[in-house]
Amino acid sequence: MKTSRKVYAYITRGAEDQRELLVFEHKGEPEAGLQVPGGTIEEGEMLIDALYREVHEETGLPRVVLEFVGKVHKYNYYPEHQDKVYERNIFHFEYTGEPVDSWEHTIVSDGQDNGRTFLFHWEPVNNCPKLAADQDAALELME
Repeated sequence: MKTSRKVYAYITRGAEDQRELLVFEHKGEPEAGLQVPGGTIEEGEMLIDALYREVHEETGLPRVVLEFVGKVHKYNYYPEHQDKVYERNIFHFEYTGEPVDSWEHTIVSDGQDNGRTFLFHWEPVNNCPKLAADQDAALELME
């Protein structure tokens, strides 16, 4: 069985009792579902480098508005009907930038998402809608 290593970012803002999670949808592709920023760790790439690269590529946010909180969880995800396992490494960032409730960002990369536009907004952590492919599996483990 092939293993693909992934990083995901739970980016939050607000006080703990009103904390919100940054999520996105693919513009024009509602079937992709609600997701958090993340992606594949490239061959030979350090995990932390992949995390910062993916977050910047997908959100357009500069590092200076993201305060690293820590690693949330690591687990294996087995998608249905695929002979593959995804090693998921989930990290938590606190958003410290200017208050922005939503934005669009078009991906510029060498990857499969190049040219796609993502629509970002915030959802309450304690009442978050279901995320695609169980990306919300570790939400309750955040500090």
